[in-house]
Amino acid sequence: MTELVRVLRSLRRATDDPRAAFMHRLRVGFAIAALILFLSLLR
Repeated sequence: MTELVRVLRSLRRATDDPRAAFMHRLRVGFAIAALILFLSLLR
């Protein structure tokens, strides 16, 4: 569990620029969606 928390904290992006934060969240969201799609296609 602590390893998962460490990985999630590393995904956070500490920035004051709202555009950069939004783009980072968008990229992470697309990566998670692609992973879910890939795993669902394996079944």
